[in-house]
Amino acid sequence: MLLEFYGLREQPFGVTPDPRFLYLSPAYREALASLYYWIESGRGFLGLIAKPGMGKTTLLFQLLQKCRGNARTALLCHTQCSSREFMRFLLAELGSEGDEKDFVRMHDELKKLTLQEARAGRSVIVVVDEAQNLHPSVLETIRLLSNFETPRAKLLQIILAGQPQLADKLASREVSQLRRRISVLNGLSPLSAAENSKYIVYRLRIAGYSGGPLFAPAALRAIAQFAEGIPRTINNFCFNALSLGFALGQRAISVAVVEEVISDCDITKHVAEAPSLLPSDRKVDRVPSSRNFSVPCSTACTTGNQVDDTLTPDEAKAYMQQFAWKVRVLKRKRCRTPVTAPSSQDHDETVRGIGFDSGGRQ
Repeated sequence: MLLEFYGLREQPFGVTPDPRFLYLSPAYREALASLYYWIESGRGFLGLIAKPGMGKTTLLFQLLQKCRGNARTALLCHTQCSSREFMRFLLAELGSEGDEKDFVRMHDELKKLTLQEARAGRSVIVVVDEAQNLHPSVLETIRLLSNFETPRAKLLQIILAGQPQLADKLASREVSQLRRRISVLNGLSPLSAAENSKYIVYRLRIAGYSGGPLFAPAALRAIAQFAEGIPRTINNFCFNALSLGFALGQRAISVAVVEEVISDCDITKHVAEAPSLLPSDRKVDRVPSSRNFSVPCSTACTTGNQVDDTLTPDEAKAYMQQFAWKVRVLKRKRCRTPVTAPSSQDHDETVRGIGFDSGGRQ
């Protein structure tokens, strides 16, 4: 119904990494061209690092699709695994499934497969997505795979793709040998406001839209500000905007619809309120005197009936003065003696009597 209402053949803002919908902004075009060039040059190890939602996987699908004519490809996403499991996943992706094998046999089988492809004039390209999750021992296993080579060429082209944590991991001394083998490390930057609008228009056109502007200029500006150039956020936001526009019967998405979606996406509305520092049934009593000593709420009252052991000397003094005063009040009530406001001397004497001097030190 929604697609028919807006004249679309398919959903333009889906969640799958369909390379047909990859919008090649200058940064994305440069990253794709760089990866393709270095693969063609047989450099061995390449890297792609970007924040979540930037479209790394979509770009990698486009790259593999471009290389599929003269290469055998594998895309691995299961990265929370051991070295043995990684080898099993890799062989399965390359179409070499079999019975349970030990690590040495799997290693030999992979080498035979790459040699077979090399004799046929084809390379083997392995893309490891979400590589920031790989354990250093698995990264070392991957490094050793780069030793698959002939005197003239590398038998394996490996691309490590992941979030910025991957850069942190590669910068560690533990995997320094792998880092030295990476020929190029590409990144993806968020879309600008102008690219944000072009991205939306491009995806609508790929999905079959051919009418006038579907999003008002003010709506596009609001989306760009909200999404901060992250393609996944743009997709989710535009899907919600089209859904709401369809429900309201709007042929064009106005800024009012966008503002309503922004309000609906406000996660802070669903976050539980921060608990009060003091339970509602507890109050901080104040000393009935002109000096007005009180227990610090951030220290003495937040730990139940006990005083926080990180009190400063001044806080400790104030707390003990109030405690001593309450004891004196209780005693005088029992004796039915009128209670007068404590003098400065009374406070100092009381505090010294329980182990503190006038400066709050024990």
